[in-house]
Amino acid sequence: MSARRLDRELVRRVRRIEIVTRKAVSDALAGQYHSVFKGRGISFSEVRPYQPGDEVRTIDWNVTARTGEPFVKVFHEERELTVMLVVDISASTAYGSRGPSKAEAAAELCAQIAFSAIDNGDRVGLVLFSDRVEKIVPPKKGRRHALRVVAEVLAHEPEGRGTDIAAGLSALFHAQRRSAVVFLLSDFLDTGYEPDLRVAAMRHDLVPVVVRDPLESAVPRSGMFVLQDPETGARFLVDTSDARVQRNYKRWAESARNERQRLFRKLRLDSVELRPGEDNREALGRFFAARARRSRS
Repeated sequence: MSARRLDRELVRRVRRIEIVTRKAVSDALAGQYHSVFKGRGISFSEVRPYQPGDEVRTIDWNVTARTGEPFVKVFHEERELTVMLVVDISASTAYGSRGPSKAEAAAELCAQIAFSAIDNGDRVGLVLFSDRVEKIVPPKKGRRHALRVVAEVLAHEPEGRGTDIAAGLSALFHAQRRSAVVFLLSDFLDTGYEPDLRVAAMRHDLVPVVVRDPLESAVPRSGMFVLQDPETGARFLVDTSDARVQRNYKRWAESARNERQRLFRKLRLDSVELRPGEDNREALGRFFAARARRSRS
C-alpha cells in the first residue's frame, strides 16, 4: 500500500473515531470527567471590596486594616490538569477474536479520554511502549493535538513485540515529573511491574485500563489448533476440546486476573476493564461511578 493511500486510510480511521467519540463525550462523559477530576486545588486570585453576603472568614484583615474599608479574598479553582495516556502497543494487542482488536479498542478509549480532557481545558500527552519505549508525545491542549494522539495510537508501527510495563512507566516518570492523571492501557500480559506501578500510584492519579479479549478468559471447545504467541513467536499444538486443557486454561486466566485485581486493590487504584467490541462508554461510566463513590466516602 502506498504512503498516500496509507495516509488517507489513517485519516479515515481517525475521523471515524472522532465522530463516534465526540457524540459520547457530548452526551455524558465530559460531565463525568469534570466531576471526577477536580484539578490541583484552590488558589488565591485577588482581593475586592466586601459585599453584603460575603463570608466573614474570607475577609483579608491586613488589607482591611490598611485601607480602613473591608476587603475579601477571592479564590479560584485551578482546573487545568495534565492527562497522560500510557499505551501498550505490543504484538499481543493486535489480536481480536470478535472483530475489533485490543489496540483498536484502546485507541477509541484514548480518543474519548483525550476529547473529554481538551473540552475541559486540560493537556493530553502520550507514551507508547512495547518491550521498549516506542514514542513520547509531550502534553498539549487543543483538538489538533488530540487528533495527533489518536493517530499515533492507531498508526505507530512498534519496533518491539513483547510487553514491558515497567519500561512504559519509567518513560512516564521522565516525561511527566509533575503530578498528572495517568491512564495505563495494556492487556497486562507481563510480570515484574509491581514496583514501578507502586511508584506511579504515589506520584500520579493512576488509572489502570485492562484491555482483555473474550478468548483470554475461556477457550471454545473447537478441537485441535496450532496456537502462536504473538510476542515470542512460539507455537503450540493444543486440543481445545480436552477437559484438562479447558480446566487449566481457565484456572490460569482466573489466577492472573485475581492477582492483578489484588495488586490494584492494595495500591487503592480504581481500574477499568475494557473488552473489544463492547461500548467503551459503559466501561468508563463504571469507572467514573466508582471514583465518585470513593470521593464521597
